[in-house]
Amino acid sequence: MSTARRVTLAGAGGVALFLAFPDVGLWILAPVAMGMLYVALRDAPTRVGFGVGWVFGMAFFLPHLWWAFVAVSWIPWVALAAAQALASALVGALTARMTRNRIWERFLWIEPIAFALLWVGAEQLRSSQPFGGFPWGRLAFGVADSPLARVAWLGGAPLVSLAVALLGAILGVGFFALRERRIVQGLAAPVAVIALTLLPFGLPLDGRAQTGELTVAWAQGNLANEGLDSFARAREVATNHRDATLALAGEYPDAAVDLIIWPESASDIDPRFDAQTGAAVTEAARAFDAPLLLGTNDYSPDDGRYNTSLVWLPSGEALPGAEYHKQRPAAFAEYIPLRSFARMVSKEVDRVQTEVIPGEGPARIDVPIESLDRDVIVGPIICFEVAYDWLPRQAVREGAEFLAVQTNNATFGVTAESTQQLAMSRLRAIEMGRSTFQVSTVGVSAVISPTGRVIDRAELFTRDAGIATVPLRTSLTPAAHWGGPIALALELLAGVVALGALLTGSARRDDR
Repeated sequence: MSTARRVTLAGAGGVALFLAFPDVGLWILAPVAMGMLYVALRDAPTRVGFGVGWVFGMAFFLPHLWWAFVAVSWIPWVALAAAQALASALVGALTARMTRNRIWERFLWIEPIAFALLWVGAEQLRSSQPFGGFPWGRLAFGVADSPLARVAWLGGAPLVSLAVALLGAILGVGFFALRERRIVQGLAAPVAVIALTLLPFGLPLDGRAQTGELTVAWAQGNLANEGLDSFARAREVATNHRDATLALAGEYPDAAVDLIIWPESASDIDPRFDAQTGAAVTEAARAFDAPLLLGTNDYSPDDGRYNTSLVWLPSGEALPGAEYHKQRPAAFAEYIPLRSFARMVSKEVDRVQTEVIPGEGPARIDVPIESLDRDVIVGPIICFEVAYDWLPRQAVREGAEFLAVQTNNATFGVTAESTQQLAMSRLRAIEMGRSTFQVSTVGVSAVISPTGRVIDRAELFTRDAGIATVPLRTSLTPAAHWGGPIALALELLAGVVALGALLTGSARRDDR
């Protein structure tokens, strides 16, 4: 295959992968896209494989991360996409070398597995490095509507990504079999892919209550779509969420609500230190006579601020000790590494004057619930933290009976950023076997069952609110038990495959 054809096929595959994710959501294209990448890479020279993989990554990440352009303009957007595409470029180089050197010549059935391992290894690498990593755009997050999402219950997001990449490689093997007129093997590949895609229906997802039920009111206060300028309107945001809560209470005056949830940044002015904000938050809590979980900023540290989730009581005070500080602040958004260099890329970095510092775990808040006569343990996840595997797992292992994903999407305009985040929240619900609330300042907010089904949702840039009764659960899924070791095992196996590709001598002179 010529280099031009490889590049064209990889670019088309990257676009196909983009179409698999929200808002388009054609999840079946995810394995097809990976199959296109595999075909484009097989038997390519190593340098060509690197370039082909990078083209695939750019064709995917540029449209997938369009919300970054909307938030901070084109240079940071392109830089972020280019950096993330290096992961697929690495997979491209290693896959090309592996297939060209015929490492698995006697065991060709291992080759698709090796390709899938390389992909997952690269995903895990970019999810942790540099600056804490950027897990956005992992294959697992593109198949939340598919049967493959149920694999998250078994082994978490890395295992789902492995399954998608493996199915793609099987399709690629089938393509080559048909081209070589091995008709039976070629036709067997799509049949195997369909069968393996349906296989997760046999996994025993359970959404039943184990420790009672909780009735939760949530509010999406909304804000005008004015990008980064929304950060200058803290009092308006808090007022809007108060008003949405009061309107909901007026609509359902007899509702017995146990807990109210507001999003991240719903009250950027800390109600503990501002009388006007405290009065607005208290009014909302008294509307349902229930504790209120809300997002604010804690400026008490000398070296920065905490992005905080805390509990406010109808009595007009914060519940002592019931707070969580975001453990994984977003690089270049909440804090600025290499600020002088970053300023050359975008002057918007200077909007971040007081940087968010990482809090200490665990991701757990105990909230007294009068109807249950006990504390209910909430797993607070703040914004981009939902993309990191270890954080929801930490919350559940600490006893969280449901997850509350509090997020602020006001700076990303009418883009797919919030629905991409919703797909992550749905996958986490399945993975952890927990009811999950995604509550946003401007949308998309949603209530998700422990099996990943969306029970209720709001749209972007609308004021909305709702009441939902959800099951509380304490049992640990296999992913909650073993997700960490499974991810580590996949990373180690990916490392073995990469070393095998690097250390095996070139089979062809022109690969040097």
